[in-house]
Amino acid sequence: MREILELLERDSTLSHDTIATMTGLPVAEVTAQIRAWEASGVIRRYKAVVNWDAVEGADAGEVMAFIDVAVLPARGVGFDDVAQRISRFDEVRSVYLVSGGHDLRCTVVGSNIRAVSDFVSRKLSTIDRVQATATHFVLATHKQDGDNFAEPDPDHRLPITP
Repeated sequence: MREILELLERDSTLSHDTIATMTGLPVAEVTAQIRAWEASGVIRRYKAVVNWDAVEGADAGEVMAFIDVAVLPARGVGFDDVAQRISRFDEVRSVYLVSGGHDLRCTVVGSNIRAVSDFVSRKLSTIDRVQATATHFVLATHKQDGDNFAEPDPDHRLPITP
């Protein structure tokens, strides 16, 4: 069953028939399993990965930043309550508990650098038990969700003719 999830994670547009063929399972079983995962929340949503830099005429209207947050843990909840509070902000796209010098890593978007800066100084840093933040602005995206945005290398092989 894990194979079905991996296929959908790689390409959510695959039909149930195609997944059944690829896994060797009956279509009815694939359909029932996917519906069960959707109902239980295992499958949260389906989405497209868009390379906005490649869209002609698209304004780069968003700035993305990774913000590392140091948190003073609390008895009984650790970092979870702070992570949940941070995740409620509209600007926040993801929140991870991580190892290393900081405790949480957040992905944040804003209309410009000033908007992200204001979010950090006025909303994020004022949360109880947030001790420090480190903001890293994304300058270019080369790969996202497993999709490489680089143009493939041209084929330099010489053609073979009979």
